[in-house]
Amino acid sequence: MIPVDPQVLNACQKHVDLLIEANKRVNLTRIEDSEEARLLHIEDSLVGLELINQAPEGCYADLGTGGGFPGIPLAIATGRETLLVDSVAKKVRELQGFVEELGLSNVQTYAGRIEELAEAKPAAFSVLTARALTALPSLIELASPLLCEGGWLICYKSDDIDEELDAALNIQEKVAMFLISDERLVLSDGVTPRRLLVFRKHGEPTVKLPRRVGMAQKRPYK
Repeated sequence: MIPVDPQVLNACQKHVDLLIEANKRVNLTRIEDSEEARLLHIEDSLVGLELINQAPEGCYADLGTGGGFPGIPLAIATGRETLLVDSVAKKVRELQGFVEELGLSNVQTYAGRIEELAEAKPAAFSVLTARALTALPSLIELASPLLCEGGWLICYKSDDIDEELDAALNIQEKVAMFLISDERLVLSDGVTPRRLLVFRKHGEPTVKLPRRVGMAQKRPYK
């Protein structure tokens, strides 16, 4: 486990406890064991802490946040103004309850599609995260209109992504999102690989973004 303030870890553990209880009502996670959740939710979220601290100052959003990961642990650890984004309204209702129970005044929630958020809040964020949300070409397209100039997208991925990374590199100029960091690591169990990739928004896309809802996944740019 990376070095983190004990108060942060305690708050993250409370989040996990709330998640496991809520999971009895709403499908928020496949992980129901507290110890496994500490590894695959808390630790896995916090491996991006150093990167998000290095990112430009400003608002942060976690795309496809699900049960609130990595968004809530990173919001707790950094104190950044944070928006948790998910398209499933019943999940977001549970997340709002977590936020209130944890007393996180810096965290808000948004129930809707990423493309809709980009229309409502263009260039509003300096840093985004996404964990196991969609393939990299679709992800950098979705992120681009949300980010201000110089903003970062931090992608949490498994290790075996070379094919989708190549596809994303092919459209960097088209969506104005450029790879600046690619880090491989292993979680504290010694066997779970992770890869953290950072794309930086620079300039203007050569295509109009956002496209209609779902197009980034249905017809990804090449």
